[in-house]
Amino acid sequence: MSETDTARGVTGEDEVVDLCRELIQIDTSNYGDHSGPGERKAAEYVAEKLAEVGLEPKIFESHPGRASTVARIEGEDPSRPALLIHGHTDVVPANADDWTHHPFSGEVADGCVWGRGAVDMKDMDAMTLAVVRDRLRSGRRPPRDIVLAFLADEEAGGTYGARHLVDKHPDLFEGVTEAISEVGGFSFTVSEQRRLYLIQTAEKGMHWMKLTVAGTAGHGSMIHRDNAITELSEAVARLGRHKFPVRVTKTTRAFLDELGDALGTELDPENMEGTLAKLGGIAKLIGATLSNTANPTQLGAGYKVNVIPGEATAHVDGRFLPGFEEEFLADLDRILGPKVKREDVHSDKAVETTFDGDLVAAMQSALLAEDPAAKAIPYMLSGGTDAKSFDDLGIRGFGFAPLKLPPELDFAGMFHGVDERVPVDGLKFGVRVLDRFIDAS
Repeated sequence: MSETDTARGVTGEDEVVDLCRELIQIDTSNYGDHSGPGERKAAEYVAEKLAEVGLEPKIFESHPGRASTVARIEGEDPSRPALLIHGHTDVVPANADDWTHHPFSGEVADGCVWGRGAVDMKDMDAMTLAVVRDRLRSGRRPPRDIVLAFLADEEAGGTYGARHLVDKHPDLFEGVTEAISEVGGFSFTVSEQRRLYLIQTAEKGMHWMKLTVAGTAGHGSMIHRDNAITELSEAVARLGRHKFPVRVTKTTRAFLDELGDALGTELDPENMEGTLAKLGGIAKLIGATLSNTANPTQLGAGYKVNVIPGEATAHVDGRFLPGFEEEFLADLDRILGPKVKREDVHSDKAVETTFDGDLVAAMQSALLAEDPAAKAIPYMLSGGTDAKSFDDLGIRGFGFAPLKLPPELDFAGMFHGVDERVPVDGLKFGVRVLDRFIDAS
């Protein structure tokens, strides 16, 4: 933003759409093997936007091309604990042939910004940049120090992003006690008089695992009782069809109570099918927080049609509820059986915090100021975020990327989905809410 732009009174709302579009146009696809093209470019883009308004951002490269940007804004009262606002710049890959608009075009159509990362999570990156740039251009310091972190590698577990910074550069987060980031603060419309804004206060842990079965190699024409593919396929099918028991955590209980109150009915977690049917797109998010899950995602075996292989492998995305990791692993071993070797590819803990305190009050007040029908409620994320890494530093994490959404938009389906997009009005709403939140926090 130039001095001329400042003189014209350009605001965060004015530039948030362009910031989001430009971030989307940087292809930061994370394939999990260091082959992604754009994380360094995104880190440099963010650093440039922050430097333009007087900050001194630093870029940290954990591996060639795997870069994150961090900056600190000095608050009015440096004696207060600092706030971390973090987002990731990497995205999952996208096949352009499947999309209505090219996933890396950042096209604006039908009132939305389209593209990979529009909701996960370049929308929040853009809103954060827009708010920070506006405040610094106009000389509005935050009440306390704010650390900004735009991170690589979240989509593959954060090893080369948040985890690297926490392990190698913890001093960057000195004095930080609380954080906000993605997958929270979005609206669910109950009626015109009530919109629930789901604040993420918990997230499931993960065990991404490789399953291996060893068998006896041989000729495909022979009778063969020790076939690794057969054994593995049966185990994977058992696991894929298994229904894990319902386990209600504190966060989910609070969510169900608040939702039941809004809907005017008591919700039974053991009988949620009817309720989930009423929740539209967010049912995908909520349904998976009622139990542990394990979804087979990859299979591999063999090299020729007439050769029985000596080994077969599968990969599984396993997620466990806070407090239920041991039960989850015991269930896995029982379901898979003794012939299946299980090893973690990537694992991380579940996290859960309480829905209280000044930061939560600041979220509620900021939302209410922009939407009189708003009520903030806690919920659990079925996936995982970089909050897991920052939790190791004692930083209490919340998902708060505020968006007021059209009731008909399948928001949950946008995550890692085709035709990902975010409403332009939602981005501008988020800028206003985040600005108020910073003042109140």
